[in-house]
Amino acid sequence: MTRESAARTRPPASVAPALAEDAQEILRHWREAVPHDRLAHLVKDATRAFVRALSVRLATHGIAFGHWAFLRVLWEEDGITQKALSVQAGVMEPTTFSAVIALEKLGYVERRRRADNRKNVYVYLTRSGRALKRKLVPLAEEVNAIGVRGIAAGDIGTVREVLLAIIANLAQDALREAAPPAPRRVSRAT
Repeated sequence: MTRESAARTRPPASVAPALAEDAQEILRHWREAVPHDRLAHLVKDATRAFVRALSVRLATHGIAFGHWAFLRVLWEEDGITQKALSVQAGVMEPTTFSAVIALEKLGYVERRRRADNRKNVYVYLTRSGRALKRKLVPLAEEVNAIGVRGIAAGDIGTVREVLLAIIANLAQDALREAAPPAPRRVSRAT
């Protein structure tokens, strides 16, 4: 990344002090106020920090953070249904509908119906939408690099393994919670 492109991804000077102050307050909170609080809260704050850093960078290109997930999915699998896009982005269908309309107005996607399936609406990237990948993915990579700066590669690998295990455990819990209750056995006294 050139110095010029790095400067374009920085937050405006008027916003930067507030972001830095917020980050310091979060660090103080975790180190002093609640150093042993639940892991879920710590993960949430780390996620917020990643989202904030990427949002600022995306905004310099006129892209809302809320559109990022949809673009990422479409860069990997273009021409999918709005329903599949919802599932892969992990959001509800009305949210996807609104985002697709907004991305269509910006000229990044188009919606089409197929002759063999008039019921479903398929979402396709336009040339401009595909071109965004070259501009935006490096921004996400930059944020990730900043986030792990100074952390040993082995530790990063461990964090990934731990987070994947947490995700798997919670997915298993969701499956158990969604399973119908086992039938009750009625014992007959003799």
